[in-house]
Amino acid sequence: MRQHTGLLYWGIRAILLLLIVAVSFVHFFLPGLVERSMNVVAPVDAATVRPDAQALHDSLFIADLHSDSMLWKRNFLKRSNTGHMDLPRLQEGNVALQVFSATTKSPRGLNYDRNLASSSDDVTRLAVLSFWPPRTWDSLFERARYQLEKLERYAKNSNGELMVIRTRGELSAFIEKRKQDPRLTAGLFLIEGAHPLEGDIDSLDRLFDEGLRVAGLTHFFDNELGGSLHGISGEGLTPFGIRVIQRAEKLGMIVDIAHSSPAMVEDVLANFNGPLMLSHGGMKGHCDRNRNLDDKLMRRFAQKGGLLGVGYWDGAICNRSPAGVAQAIRYAVDALGIEHVALGSDYDGTVVTGFDTSQLVLLTQALMDAQFTESEIRAVMGENVKRFFLTHLPE
Repeated sequence: MRQHTGLLYWGIRAILLLLIVAVSFVHFFLPGLVERSMNVVAPVDAATVRPDAQALHDSLFIADLHSDSMLWKRNFLKRSNTGHMDLPRLQEGNVALQVFSATTKSPRGLNYDRNLASSSDDVTRLAVLSFWPPRTWDSLFERARYQLEKLERYAKNSNGELMVIRTRGELSAFIEKRKQDPRLTAGLFLIEGAHPLEGDIDSLDRLFDEGLRVAGLTHFFDNELGGSLHGISGEGLTPFGIRVIQRAEKLGMIVDIAHSSPAMVEDVLANFNGPLMLSHGGMKGHCDRNRNLDDKLMRRFAQKGGLLGVGYWDGAICNRSPAGVAQAIRYAVDALGIEHVALGSDYDGTVVTGFDTSQLVLLTQALMDAQFTESEIRAVMGENVKRFFLTHLPE
């Protein structure tokens, strides 16, 4: 009997030990392994940075309209070899202003052609594996709030080097402060698709009150607002979608049409008089992929004052090298006008890029090599974004 009891005791201990090892692996290692397989830096060519390019780059105000860094289980305040971005790498790349996106749902097997809203959700898996609070496991609204809370927490613990911006006044004060300390970085918050509203328009007000300033409408699937560029229906705005953009306009929010179907963009152009941007993407005439809207529609978007953030990955620009990004920017500038073009990396957005944010000088040098003038480089690298937010953020 004693022998049986002893075997049972050691068996239970062995099972508990295995459970502890399994939980530790999931908690400490698995999220990193997942991210390393999805957010990849794969240089296309080697380049030596010239002193003139470095000098110009160091003098720029640089801004990027889209990053998904808050999605991942990394300490954003410490330099990492995983992913594309963290605060030290932003500082190394001389990035002044970064828009951070909250991704709350991503369909299994996502693609640029056809995704079901009802398909299995990868963000749910990631939230559980990364030990996000249980309130986020079955609520898209809480996932958006949690990613904003993460950004706020990083800012609080950054010794003042990362600031969260909500108003024109805060941005103006940051710009003056950064002239004295170029290591400072400001962050704004965006939701990638408005499905975190979960059909409740009052949730837009709640997120606005907590710091949301840019509202994307769709992501890779159709939602309550209407059709995705990569969904099933191809629909425009639903009645609920029209109510959402009208409420956004009343609140003074910026609307992001990235991932929106052409019909939805048409409806936004017809029904929304507030500020517009496409935070990350490209021009279909330059890169004929289903990720991009056609040039005619993009020109109408620009005529309404829209700002395009040119992405860095093949799906948006067909060539992820620094020279390839510069070519995509040149095409967009020629099609839309210099004042309507900016950077929209989609860093940490499950894409492969040719350089991370610490290596942005390679893009500055590529723009120089592509015969952009200094004023054009300053505009697309960040001055257009600075002007856009100084004009359109709430007072």
